[in-house]
Amino acid sequence: MQSFSHPIATEDNVANFQLTSYSFGKMRGNPGAGKKVYIQASLHADEVPAMLVAHVLRRELERLDAEGRIEGEIILVPAANPIGLSQVVHGAPFGRYDLASGINFNRSYKHVAAELKASLKGQLGTDSQANAALVREHARRAVANWRTDSPTQDLKKLLLGMAIDADIMLDLHCDNEAVLHLYTGTPLADQVKPLAALLGAHATLLARESGGEPFDEACSRLWWELADHFGPSMPIPMGCIGVTVELRGEMDVRYELAEKDAQGLLQYLAYQGVLDIEREPLPPLVAEPTPLEGVEPLAAPHSGVLVFLKRLGDRVAENEAVADIVNPVSGKTTTLRATRAGILFASTAHRHLLRGMHVCKIAGDSAFRSGSLLGS
Repeated sequence: MQSFSHPIATEDNVANFQLTSYSFGKMRGNPGAGKKVYIQASLHADEVPAMLVAHVLRRELERLDAEGRIEGEIILVPAANPIGLSQVVHGAPFGRYDLASGINFNRSYKHVAAELKASLKGQLGTDSQANAALVREHARRAVANWRTDSPTQDLKKLLLGMAIDADIMLDLHCDNEAVLHLYTGTPLADQVKPLAALLGAHATLLARESGGEPFDEACSRLWWELADHFGPSMPIPMGCIGVTVELRGEMDVRYELAEKDAQGLLQYLAYQGVLDIEREPLPPLVAEPTPLEGVEPLAAPHSGVLVFLKRLGDRVAENEAVADIVNPVSGKTTTLRATRAGILFASTAHRHLLRGMHVCKIAGDSAFRSGSLLGS
């Protein structure tokens, strides 16, 4: 194992930040090196469960590295957002948005596909693996040339620079309240199913482009866009399995969950040929992948107390009651119903809402939404 310190915002008269990363196994480019894996935790800095999972992963990866059981390179960033971790407003952590700009820490990453369509023109051939190596080389260069103008952009460039050429990229998050679920690209559905099974994901949400340029798509979307652009005569493989892993809710910080989740991630790396450990049989999927365009968000129609009638992880039928909003002053009570069948997989942790505030999300089988699919 090697540890690296990456300074951020190093001007003399402002606060400085430092990011720490760990490298295990054989670095890409060395003899015998296999796949490259990049794992980061808590890009939204107030989503704490991911950091505890990363703590367990570091312990296990350090042991496996000492035993020579890592067949490729694994980079682990156990606390991916030192800027967000330092943001506290009136005693409350505030790690989802950059206070300086208001921009979500998991949005606005450089999408290099357009640049690579130009730089790769005339350089690709019929060998898909040679083409993949060229894509990675050009992608690294494009990220290195990203001209940033703030400490938060510096952080985003640093993270993306470590991940842009990875074969597997796992971005560990959590929701406000939720069961475990995943976001990934539609072309990656079959490659992500084993991960969903090993983690017991209640939903795997698929999109070719979700909007807002989140981190996982900055790493993976370029591959299918370039493959579509250059066509079968210059084959480009799906070179990065990029997944956002939502580790339940913000309060689900427990050792037994972290151990379970870390073991599921390690088993997935074993199935991908990165770790030389005994593979457990794949459990059955909790739920088949569904389109992100099929997620129904419910919002409060008026202010009041939120009372859930269904539990997270429940399957909801079309027109079935999910929750009530009870105004304690007027007595007005409104029942919220699902307009489509699906799985209730995430909700707000607040129990008094104002009109228009988020209530929950239901993963349905059929696409019906378009545009920006992730919200803010």
